[in-house]
Amino acid sequence: MQIRFPNPQLSTPIPGNEHLRFLNFRGEALPSRGDVLLFTPPGFESMRDGPLLVLLHGVYGCQWNWWLNGAIDRTALAMLRDGSTTPMMIAMPSDGLWGDGSGYVPHAHANYESWIVDDIPNCLRELFPQMQTDKFFLAGLSMGGFGAMRLGMKYAPRVLGISAHSSVTHVSQLSRFIPYQPDVFQFAGEPNTELLHWAKANRAQLPPLRFDCGTEDSLIEENRKLHQELSDLGVAHTYEEFPGGHDWPYWSKHVRSTLNFCKRVLED
Repeated sequence: MQIRFPNPQLSTPIPGNEHLRFLNFRGEALPSRGDVLLFTPPGFESMRDGPLLVLLHGVYGCQWNWWLNGAIDRTALAMLRDGSTTPMMIAMPSDGLWGDGSGYVPHAHANYESWIVDDIPNCLRELFPQMQTDKFFLAGLSMGGFGAMRLGMKYAPRVLGISAHSSVTHVSQLSRFIPYQPDVFQFAGEPNTELLHWAKANRAQLPPLRFDCGTEDSLIEENRKLHQELSDLGVAHTYEEFPGGHDWPYWSKHVRSTLNFCKRVLED
């Protein structure tokens, strides 16, 4: 097999967190190295065709957010013990670290979309041949929820399922959180960034989709609108609302829905 990523730096397990490792490598999409945090379940070394979940962060964030702010490792291990999720690798990449958030879309200087859907699964395939990386789950929060839905819809044949929390539903909403005009996210062209464009274009191939939002979240009306628009298009999906805001207490609790969703998709 041709080695595409000759110098990846994979850490030993993090002391006190033996299921977590850091990965740093230079892929083909970014002009620099990128960082990924990896969660591997008990018995990972002996897995065959183990599933992969790529879990995306929001604005201001980076690869460690889901661990240190969201306790994803403790949640995943607890759910594995009670059988409510399935053993899988969880890859938590940085978004490429452009400004306060890349939007997971192509920019003129770097392709933050290809970093997620190409470089990360391809590098993991080389490092961990026991993984199934040809198809993978995508999930995320806020900007990462937008990234998961947009990329999951655009690359539908390669995605097992999509789960999103408190999602930005249009790139223009990123300007509420970061000091950039929406046009900085339009390098690839406006239709390319539209969720509904990809929902329509790939309607026959869309993977299972779920998303949720807190009732006190500033993005609640936008999520309700997306739910209605997808329903009007006849796109199968699950939409849920729960008490809570746009914050880590909400995401730490409801990421359980993502981990359980992965198990249910694999069992169907």
